[in-house]
Amino acid sequence: MKVLVTGLQGTLAPRLAEALRAAGHGLQGWDRRTLDPEDADAGRQWLAAQRFDAIAHLGMGSAAWAGRLAAHAALHGLPMVFTSTAMVFHHEPDGPHAVTAARTAQDDYGRYKIACEDAVLAAHPAASVVRIGWQIDPSQPGNNMLMALDEWQRREGRVAASTAWIPACSFMADTAAALLALLVAPQPGLVHLDSNAEEGHSFAALARALQLQFERKDWRVQPHQDYRHDQRLQGGAQRVPGLLQRLPALSRFR
Repeated sequence: MKVLVTGLQGTLAPRLAEALRAAGHGLQGWDRRTLDPEDADAGRQWLAAQRFDAIAHLGMGSAAWAGRLAAHAALHGLPMVFTSTAMVFHHEPDGPHAVTAARTAQDDYGRYKIACEDAVLAAHPAASVVRIGWQIDPSQPGNNMLMALDEWQRREGRVAASTAWIPACSFMADTAAALLALLVAPQPGLVHLDSNAEEGHSFAALARALQLQFERKDWRVQPHQDYRHDQRLQGGAQRVPGLLQRLPALSRFR
């Protein structure tokens, strides 16, 4: 299988690329330096020439671009995975958030992802629109919870962590494996991937467990309750393992 993977300069897509290669699949990225995603005609010609077998759209870009990728996949009967976010849901009303729950985002990023979801499913109803939470990885740069907490400690001299926030989150390797599985055996429509969906660990517990398991001895974890949100993404099959499998130190903070 030859897969178009957008976002290879980002955080999660490189882990998906690793999973694809390990499973014997080929892949290619979208080089924005030579092909503008907003050049619809050039993009259409390039896609036709590449003869992809599937599309995984993890990159940032306009809703129009997402829709064009979905339209190409639909025209050629290709499986497509698009990664959305738990941030399509505001903290009021509170979660956990079901697949069928109304999207309530009030910030620009959440609304942007809603527009992309709509564009993808309008063009390709059989595509998998996959909502994910904050990703965790031992070393991957970018929007990675572990690296973010490192930065908080460097910048602020502490890691402020709410006991009243139950975040949607997963380890990148597990998310990548689930995305690959959806390319091989597609599930049309909305899909939630959240390793905290059933276990319900607080952000403060996660911070302490990450500190212990990854030996962040310099962190000063300071619990608070200033932010309250049960952000979990529930509903549908459990396609990623629970956090305790990857982060057994959590058992000390239940």
